[in-house]
Amino acid sequence: MLSFALFNPIKAQQPVKGELSIQQIWDKVSAQNKAIQIQDLRVRESIEGIKDAKAERLPEIGVAGEYARVSNFPVYENGLLHAPTQMEVVHTTYRVGGEAYLNLYNGGRTNLNIKLEQKENEIAQERKHLTVSEMKLQAAALYLDMQRSTIFKTLLLKDISDQQKQLEEIQQLQKNGVVLKSDVLRVTLKLSKQQMALEQLNNDLKIANQKLNILMGEPDEFILNPAAADDNEMPVLLPYQEYLNTAMGHSYAFKISEKEEELRELELRKVKSNTALKLGLFANYSYSYPQIMLYPYSIALYGLGMTGVKASFPISSLYHNTHKTRDAVLKIQEQEVEHSGTEDNIRVEINTAYLRYQESLKRMDVARENIIQATENLRIVNNTYFNQLALVTDLLDADTQLLQTRFDYAAAKIAAQFQYYQLQKAIGNL
Repeated sequence: MLSFALFNPIKAQQPVKGELSIQQIWDKVSAQNKAIQIQDLRVRESIEGIKDAKAERLPEIGVAGEYARVSNFPVYENGLLHAPTQMEVVHTTYRVGGEAYLNLYNGGRTNLNIKLEQKENEIAQERKHLTVSEMKLQAAALYLDMQRSTIFKTLLLKDISDQQKQLEEIQQLQKNGVVLKSDVLRVTLKLSKQQMALEQLNNDLKIANQKLNILMGEPDEFILNPAAADDNEMPVLLPYQEYLNTAMGHSYAFKISEKEEELRELELRKVKSNTALKLGLFANYSYSYPQIMLYPYSIALYGLGMTGVKASFPISSLYHNTHKTRDAVLKIQEQEVEHSGTEDNIRVEINTAYLRYQESLKRMDVARENIIQATENLRIVNNTYFNQLALVTDLLDADTQLLQTRFDYAAAKIAAQFQYYQLQKAIGNL
């Protein structure tokens, strides 16, 4: 019977905690991610395909044996309606031997098969690199999401603490008859909403943590503590054209599309080789009983061998191959269009990440200014409220605005980091 602990999401094992940087996350993803492991196996499969294609250069060698019982040999001298004359024959026959064939020329199909498998291997390697890049970007998105949620949680906890102190002061004013009870209720209501928002942040962290654990190949019980967000300056962007030029030489998606186009051209050459002459050396030797191949016959064991050159030309391929060739040409044209489309998608991806990164930097600048203004606004409203010159709604709004501007700054910085990673992935540097 299966243990219930396998299905218990609450506590199957003792949780393990650890603080990891983004680089450590990427190292774990590269080493343990299942999608990357699948691509690695496909690379190894393609290597075996190359070895198999090269093995076709070796001679074909086979052995065969045959044993049979032979019936009598009726001869109908007067037709089928009359009894035949039974001719006595040797009722036992057998043969054992071996044969070999060495291909000398088959239109270059063997070399083309090797090149096709090598190209498949190159594509598999680039697909692995692309998968690594995609998994790193996914891990970065989840890691930054956890960083953002952690920052939000810290800000929210501080705000809740400040609100609780403020509530105590307002409750004291209400006892002294200075403010209405509705002021106390409004602040209490806001605190309850903040507590609910805190609960949501905790759940967001747990969900992102589990998803990141799966990407890293870690158990669900591993509790990740993302490293504290640094205050370093954000990377300075290079000219847009430089990113485009880099992508054309390093983008994994671009190289995959380019190599698939080369693969289609090799397939066309292979189709055309169907009309080529085939030439090879052959040899065979066998022992047979009885000797009924050459006259005079003999009821005895005999051995016979042959060596020579074998040549053939598939005349029917001259017309059978026409549509296959056209089909291969159309596939090349299709791949050319797809390659052009891939280039378009890469340009869009780079341009989007480039502009969004600049946008996030501007949001950070605006958020910094907003924090300064919101802080001063809260200070003024706080003084006027406790001097009975402002409403509690003004105080709550001022406090919410300050918290929101801090959220906006943290979110803008996290978004800028993600857009920068996305830009690096688009040009093949992630």
